[in-house]
Amino acid sequence: MAMTERGDTQEARAQPRVQEESRDHAHGAPVKEPDDRPTGSRFGDPRIRRWLRRIGIGVAIGAAAGLVLGFRLGLAVAVLVVVADTVRTSRRSSSVTAWRKSSAAERRTEKQLRSLERNGYLVLHARAVPRDDEGVSDGQIDHLVIGPSGVYAIDSENWDKRLPVRTLSHRKLFHGPFNRKDRLDEARWEADQASRIIGGQVGFDVPVQPSVAIYGPSIPWKVMRVRDVDVYAGNRARAYLRRRPKILTETDVQRIFDAAQKALPPKYTDD
Repeated sequence: MAMTERGDTQEARAQPRVQEESRDHAHGAPVKEPDDRPTGSRFGDPRIRRWLRRIGIGVAIGAAAGLVLGFRLGLAVAVLVVVADTVRTSRRSSSVTAWRKSSAAERRTEKQLRSLERNGYLVLHARAVPRDDEGVSDGQIDHLVIGPSGVYAIDSENWDKRLPVRTLSHRKLFHGPFNRKDRLDEARWEADQASRIIGGQVGFDVPVQPSVAIYGPSIPWKVMRVRDVDVYAGNRARAYLRRRPKILTETDVQRIFDAAQKALPPKYTDD
């Protein structure tokens, strides 16, 4: 059976599940809005948009400082603003580790996924997402899962447990006062890239569902789809996959796994 038909079937079957799980919390019914997902252009990469915003802020503050302190000091201020924002963002987000050792959140998810191997699931950890034929982006899929119920890109996040997590109309995800739209866009972009790359290897459409497994704060729902990304508590990663209907054969799973292993290189090497 063609993967396109399987993708349609999966979406049709998954919709009632999402609606049913949404009743477990008081966030209201889903609101349909136009699809504003990033395009395949260079500016569709959320990291590039983040750097453009960061540089723009640095230039604006540096220009203002330059009027008072002079060109050289203004330039120094602009550089310091960009560096400070980069450090602040890297400390706040746990989506991509800065070293080879996996994070505690990633190890906890990996332990859950390991128990699914006997159910026909194959997993690749810490895979880099190539941006184009000339290089590799700094994107990382923490766990690419291929199994009977489909293909999933899971990112493991460790957030401050003191701040609550909430959603607004299934379009916005907040961690305390912080809007995590950038994190959702990043997860969705990574999954879209993986889908395109793997599909090009096997010769048919391979939908990849992005998801974020959150450790730390309490999550007041089972599974919530926010901006097309499934969001759930980290300790539910195994249950999230096991409850899905089977749509892939064992042959499909192995073929997709082999293609993904070849096309998506490890984020880190032993060199």
